[in-house]
Amino acid sequence: MQEGFRIWANPSSPHAEGRKAKAALEDARTRVKAALGWDGEIIFTSGASEALWIALNRAKANRRIVSTVEHDAVFRAAPDAEIMPHGDGPLVSTANLRDALGGGGKAVVAVQHMNSETGVMQPLFELAPLVREAGGILLSDCSQSAGKHKLPDADMIVISAHKFGGPIGIGALLVRKFDMLEPGGGHERGYRQGTENLPAAMGMAAAIEKWRPEAAQPISAVGDTLTELADLVRERGGQVVNGGGMTSMFITAIAHPTLSAQAQLIRLDAMGFAVSAGSACSSGTLKKSRVLDAFGVSDEVASRTVRVSVGWNTTADELEQFKDAWISLT
Repeated sequence: MQEGFRIWANPSSPHAEGRKAKAALEDARTRVKAALGWDGEIIFTSGASEALWIALNRAKANRRIVSTVEHDAVFRAAPDAEIMPHGDGPLVSTANLRDALGGGGKAVVAVQHMNSETGVMQPLFELAPLVREAGGILLSDCSQSAGKHKLPDADMIVISAHKFGGPIGIGALLVRKFDMLEPGGGHERGYRQGTENLPAAMGMAAAIEKWRPEAAQPISAVGDTLTELADLVRERGGQVVNGGGMTSMFITAIAHPTLSAQAQLIRLDAMGFAVSAGSACSSGTLKKSRVLDAFGVSDEVASRTVRVSVGWNTTADELEQFKDAWISLT
């Protein structure tokens, strides 16, 4: 990012400094694509929320279908979208998806990859063929999973740099082909408004390269410790709140046997641990999580549930200390 600030100029300017900035921007774009194994196009954005807005409002489709467990940013970007019933358990139902697609017209369908509150991974390999058979476009919010898990088979993918250790205020919309979108601005090949954030794009490229399997810090110890935490929670009379679905090693939701989520947050914060109730982006609310509601979690269990997430720099030792802190609350 320091290098980006040093050479900064408007990448759209035709003069020498602008061309130099443009070359650096394109280098960052190429590096992000290579690190993610993406062979389509990349539109840099100000974050995941803007990328979702572009995908949902510029896609060449006349219908928008979203799952019930999408991030709030999806519902803000497409407040009039058709909401697809979730089905039993934590996974999007293929039967419900077929029903939703049967309404006619070309649809852009939003199904997240990793849930931001529970870590549940959606089976996009099963859903993608159904969307394509109906002539639709599959959009997947991979803000939580990009760099940590292989990208799913989707036509448009949303990523956010700060989720993998990059700077805040930068994200991207990955799109198979530009012709899936209506142009809507003077930058990023005409698909975005606003001058590109060159320093942040360079920081994003540097960060995502550190998450590649051949370069990333070992995470198996962290994953093993998170599994041990889940076992400990059950032994102590608590619950792992995932509806029985397959979860990532980076996020889990646990319900204390007696303490409310707010009480846990206060006491854990005093011990130096930052957890949240529900989505980190809306943890200030006391309302029941819409996601837990869709997963069929009772109000009583939801009121005792906190979200534990592993950051890019979280260590196994820190998780061991968290286990001891959680035990002290039981």
